[in-house]
Amino acid sequence: MSAPLLHWIDGKAVPSAGGTTRAGTNPSTGGPGAEVSLGTADDVDFAVRAAHGAAKGWRHTGSLDRGRILAAISRRLLADLDELAAMESADTGKPLALSMAEIRGAAEYFEFYAALVNLPVGEVLDIQPNLHVYTLREPLGVVGVITPWNLPLNQAARACAPALAAGNTIVAKPAESTSRTTVALARIGSEEGLPPGAFNVVLGQGSEVGTAIVRHPLVRKVAFTGSVPVGQEIGRIAADRILPLTLELGGKSANIVFADADLEFAASEAVRAFTTNAGQVCSSGTRLLVQREIQERFTAAVVAATRKLRPGHEVGPMITRGQWETVRRYFRIAAEEGATAEVGGGVPLDSELAAGFYVEPTVYSGVTNDMRIAREEIFGPVVVIIPFETEDEAVALANDSDFGLVGGVFTSDMSRAIRVAESIEAGQVYINSWSTQSVQMPFGGHKHSGYGREKGIEALNHYSHIKSISMRLTGR
Repeated sequence: MSAPLLHWIDGKAVPSAGGTTRAGTNPSTGGPGAEVSLGTADDVDFAVRAAHGAAKGWRHTGSLDRGRILAAISRRLLADLDELAAMESADTGKPLALSMAEIRGAAEYFEFYAALVNLPVGEVLDIQPNLHVYTLREPLGVVGVITPWNLPLNQAARACAPALAAGNTIVAKPAESTSRTTVALARIGSEEGLPPGAFNVVLGQGSEVGTAIVRHPLVRKVAFTGSVPVGQEIGRIAADRILPLTLELGGKSANIVFADADLEFAASEAVRAFTTNAGQVCSSGTRLLVQREIQERFTAAVVAATRKLRPGHEVGPMITRGQWETVRRYFRIAAEEGATAEVGGGVPLDSELAAGFYVEPTVYSGVTNDMRIAREEIFGPVVVIIPFETEDEAVALANDSDFGLVGGVFTSDMSRAIRVAESIEAGQVYINSWSTQSVQMPFGGHKHSGYGREKGIEALNHYSHIKSISMRLTGR
């Protein structure tokens, strides 16, 4: 077995203070995966102090130089694409093509924010003739970045690129089961010019390492992506510290399909919406609201498209055993609630997949919006089909949810499309497509889906604060 993965602190690989490691599990085979170090509060303190020590120098690095370093990281991610994608697929089990796409997306974050560092960061305010008043945007300091296991490198880049661009330093904690590419990102950053301490990674469990990051007095901001219960716990700790947060939590997103939509295309998009990354995406379209007059025909099209997806080929496994067990539990809940599995609802029968964490892509009909499978985030390749009659009913069903991350509208009536999109309570709504996401588009949620925004120029506002300066002028 290879040596355990180490933390990356102050520009170098560092073993855990406690010396403890844990072997992961390969989700495709159920066999052993990568062995990683398990950090402690002492490791977090070491990393945070390294980041704090580097903060002044990185903050005052000229914007052109910061941009060149971020651009170099982007180019390096693309140069190392094959190696990083293989690493990501080994840890997550996802198809190699999907891992490659996600790493290209990670490179785009660094490319995008490399350009934005040179944007104006303040303005002059015309208040009185004898006053010179202007504003500055300043970095927060040390930013804690806590990421989940479903999109390891991509989500690390999503937070770290704008945080670094704004002049902050970072202490990141990836999920312990999918840590390798985040450590690789920090190492690449160091090799491409980030000063020691600017980008640190502490491995380990959220209950110890994540909590220590949120509690550390030198951490000035935390960006967390993960489950609602963990986000709520982080919020409680942050409230005591008056600590700013960006929380990207769960989703139960609704795709609304009207009778006048391009049904063939809408069906293919609806399937893509709930099966991409085996449904392990917070923005998955897992509630499919279909106008009743086309329900039977549209359901048949979705089922036919879903049957073509083969676990172990187009659809990867659940990334952790715990998530595999969770999805199987929801299969039992669906049966108890009286839903009909039009396709799927179990684990694959292929003996070659038996040891892995695979489940069948699943479409449920006979569902009402008050069922648990319609209200709770399953985080697997599972969609529920719910009929509606009118536009108002569709909007009411879409908004009858504790979540508010994403929504979709499929119709040929553009007036209706805009009207419905603006009525859906979600941070982003897609019309006649699913997830046309771009690094340029702000991303985040309402209600239990969290608050704050990642991506776009807007993210820089969440990784900086504004200062107003006024100076009296004499002689006027």
